[in-house]
Amino acid sequence: MAFVTRQFVRSMASSSSATGPAASAKKILIKHVTVIGGGLMGAGVTQVAASTGHMVVLVDQSDEILAKSKKGIQENLQRVAKKKFAENPQAGDEFIKKTMSNISLSTDAASVVHSTDLVIEAIVENLKLKNELFQRLDKFAAEHTIFTSNTSSLQITDLANSTTRQDRFGGLHFFNPVPMMKLVEVVKTPMTSQKTFESLMDFSKALGKNPVSCKDSPGFIVNRLLVPYLMEAIRMHERGDASKEDIDIAMKMGAGYPMGPFELLDYVGLDTTKFIMDGWHKMDSKNPLFQPSQVLDKLVEEKKFGRKTGSGFYKYK
Repeated sequence: MAFVTRQFVRSMASSSSATGPAASAKKILIKHVTVIGGGLMGAGVTQVAASTGHMVVLVDQSDEILAKSKKGIQENLQRVAKKKFAENPQAGDEFIKKTMSNISLSTDAASVVHSTDLVIEAIVENLKLKNELFQRLDKFAAEHTIFTSNTSSLQITDLANSTTRQDRFGGLHFFNPVPMMKLVEVVKTPMTSQKTFESLMDFSKALGKNPVSCKDSPGFIVNRLLVPYLMEAIRMHERGDASKEDIDIAMKMGAGYPMGPFELLDYVGLDTTKFIMDGWHKMDSKNPLFQPSQVLDKLVEEKKFGRKTGSGFYKYK
């Protein structure tokens, strides 16, 4: 996802507005969506929401980033249309045109959140920056607007506490690539109202996704199970129990996984895995599942993050 600076966060608070008292008890029908962050996740969410009839404003720090995001969305839609409308290319062209017409771009979130039903934050995994963003946007968003984060590792409660709308704050954790992956984890904090939760579940279904409900616990459901599995594979390799190649083959052939753990680690990004594990270790340093790995730390220190850098546990052309 695109890197967001403090200057960008502050610049999004350039206009003034006011947030009223408690939100209405009525469930929100989400039609207008603001996505903050034009990286892979933000662009993917924008594409899916626009293709299902939602009006979407995609926000990032520069016109250049937004132009690149828009181009990527259009190229993805062309691939979808080619497959979905193979027998009717004209219908495919109409699908692309209609979807793109539902997307608008902005570098000033403060000027657009006043009329949105839902804010989906998909910026860099930095608690301070996210909190600063939400704190400022809280002043400009409409009373009924729901705030959400796509974070995969930070606690939603810590983000919600930066606003005055804790009851209208939840997590929407999408999976990459968003257009293909059907799962959405809908995260409910102790402060999230039932109406907000139901609105987020309905929105996820409207996107054609399969939402699952989870509490605001570290890693939610998928990463809470997946990351310790990946880390245990690294520890097996560290101990010399088996080679990384044999571990990958074993999990593919024996468990039916499409990727072995080391292949998946390189695909996800070793820096991302380390970031998650470091955060969990800081939160609960005595938990044996949350212990760091010297091998992982060394690879990240050497900037070997996996596929995106050409080298991780494996080398790539």
